[in-house]
Amino acid sequence: RRVLFRSVTLSEVMALSAWMTVKNAVVNVPFGGAKGGVRVDPKGLSPAELERLTRRYTSEIHILLGQDKDIPAPDINTNEQVMAWVMDTYSMNEGRTAMGVVTGKPVSLGGSLGRRDATGRGVFVSTAEAARRLGLEIAGARVAIQGFGNVGNAAARIFHDAGATIVAIQDVAGTIYNKDGIDPHALGRFLGGNPRALLDYPAVEAIANADFWGVDCDILLPAALEKQITEANADRIKARLIVEGANGPTTPLAEDILLGKGCTVLPDVLANAGGVTVSYFEWVQNASSFFWTEKDINDCLDRVLSEAFEGIWQVA
Repeated sequence: RRVLFRSVTLSEVMALSAWMTVKNAVVNVPFGGAKGGVRVDPKGLSPAELERLTRRYTSEIHILLGQDKDIPAPDINTNEQVMAWVMDTYSMNEGRTAMGVVTGKPVSLGGSLGRRDATGRGVFVSTAEAARRLGLEIAGARVAIQGFGNVGNAAARIFHDAGATIVAIQDVAGTIYNKDGIDPHALGRFLGGNPRALLDYPAVEAIANADFWGVDCDILLPAALEKQITEANADRIKARLIVEGANGPTTPLAEDILLGKGCTVLPDVLANAGGVTVSYFEWVQNASSFFWTEKDINDCLDRVLSEAFEGIWQVA
């Protein structure tokens, strides 16, 4: 995975690479794990500057990359466009088109259908499997989501379409709440790619960010950054089920508190493994030059995650 974030550190990248190793093992993807990062705030760069940075970074690590070596995919502040630049730069240095060197790229450049929503869909599949075992109905369940980017947005839409009630959403601009539900489709159209407009959305109540953790809900989905649920706020959480859509959103001390309260915590290495699973599907499609329908991809993703969940549930 590749991340562009101004506060990224070497120790964080090392930890995330270990996370990726475990995550791939959980879903039986036959690769190890790796992570890379650039310490920069991409919001302060023009598109041309971001392209030059990405291409130079790719050239510098070219020797590490390859369709059977290190295969980047998008993460925080990276997207299809960044992956396209990586693939193009690598291909130029190789003197041939190498689609399989990255995943999460545009469909027109060999990307996979279903990849953009894959992590959010995986969050939903994992939640549904846990809910069934806990006797919790998804239809009618109250869901609070931290993060409305690729993961949180997709998860919110899928939960909403399954009959769940999205009662609270927190993002960079703040926190909105409506006990009767927030329509994520309408919210996405309202924002139009500008998350800063979240608090301007009508028919919701703006609440303090700290109050997000005490919202009445059945399912809590942290899908933003690391270390969001800590010993300082874990006591306030009322959800029966916490599903880690982000990497490492719960500290060890906070997890002890949650487990002591009888909460079930679905770990990130399972709950957000939908993205890397469909990245593997994309790599397989590139290797075979044969592309699947979105239904085929979603069906395969559902099966892989359901089987992985069953195995982990039995061990746990």
